[in-house]
Amino acid sequence: MAKVTRDDVARLAGTSTAVVSYVINNGPRPVAPATRERVLAAIKELGYRPDRVAQAMASRRTDLIGMIVPDARQPFFAEMAHAVERAAADRGKMVLVGNSDYRDDREVHYLRAFLGMRVAGLILVSQGPSERAAQEIEAWDARVVLLHERPEAIDDVAVVTDDIGGAQLATRHLLEHGHAAVACLGGVPDTPSVGDPVADHVEGWRRAMQEAGRPTDGLLFEAPYNRYDAYQVGLKILSGPYRPSAIFCSTDDQAIGVLRAARELRIDVPTQLAVAGFDDVKEAALTDPPLTTISSDRPAMARAAVDLVLDDSLRVSGSRRERVRQFPSALVVRRSCGCH
Repeated sequence: MAKVTRDDVARLAGTSTAVVSYVINNGPRPVAPATRERVLAAIKELGYRPDRVAQAMASRRTDLIGMIVPDARQPFFAEMAHAVERAAADRGKMVLVGNSDYRDDREVHYLRAFLGMRVAGLILVSQGPSERAAQEIEAWDARVVLLHERPEAIDDVAVVTDDIGGAQLATRHLLEHGHAAVACLGGVPDTPSVGDPVADHVEGWRRAMQEAGRPTDGLLFEAPYNRYDAYQVGLKILSGPYRPSAIFCSTDDQAIGVLRAARELRIDVPTQLAVAGFDDVKEAALTDPPLTTISSDRPAMARAAVDLVLDDSLRVSGSRRERVRQFPSALVVRRSCGCH
C-alpha cells in the first residue's frame, strides 16, 4: 500500500500543502476554521501520519524536550518528571529523561546527547555548579530552564520554590510544639552553598532557630538525600547520648529513613520524637505516622518550566533575581510533628 503524503491530503482537502503544514504544526500562519476542518477530515480519511523526522530535519527542532534529573528513583524527582511530562504533552511535546546520578560527567553526557538530537529545549535539574555543563549550554546556544535548583555556574531562567521560607515554616512549627531545640538533617559535605535547595533548607532551619533564640551548634547532621542512607544516619543520631526531641529533614526521603530508624529503636513518633520533612511526596501521607512536611505546587512549576523553555515571549531577561520564577511553599500538617 502506497504511503500517504501531504500532497494527498492537500488534494483531498482542496488546498495547498502549505496550508496542510500550517494545520499540522498549528502555525506559523492562521488557517480559516472551515479549511482546517477539511484538512483534518482528509487526514483522518487517508490515515495520514506526519513524518516527524523529516519535520525535525527541516526545522532543526524536534517535538522533544530533554530533562535531566539527579536520580529518578527518588520520589521527588520521579513526581517532578511526571508533572513535566504531562505539561509537555499538553503542548504537543514528549519528554526524554536522563539521570545524572549527581555526577558532572553524566550531566554533560546527557546534555550533549539531547542537544545533538535537536530537542526543542532542555529542563535541567542540576546537582550543583557545573562549569562543564555551562560550557556545553553556551556552545550549543541551548534553550534551557533550570528547575528546582539554580546553580551559579549556569546563569539561565529558573523555576524554583521558596526553599528557605518553607524550611523556616517547618522548623517554627516544631518549635511551637515546645521543643527546646530542633536538629536538622542537611546534605552531604560537598553540598553547594548557592542555589541548592538542601543548602537553602539548612539556611531556613538556621534562621528559624536564631529567630527563636535557640542554638544550632551540634544540631546539624550530614546525610545523603535518600531514605536508605538517612536511615543509617538516623540510627546513629537516635541511639547517641544526646538524642534530639525533634528533627527537621531537608527531604521527605530522609525523613522516611529517620522514621524507620525510630521505629527500629522503639522510639515513639511523635511523643518521643517529632519529625518534619520537605517536598510532600505522595508517600509522605502513608508513613506511620503520616509525615508533616512542606509542599510546593509541582504541576504549576512544571507548566511554567515547559512554557518558558518553549515560548521566547515568556523568557525573562535582566537581573538574576528577575530571571528566577519562585513559587511559594506551604506547611502540610500531619501527625509526625505531634498534631492530631
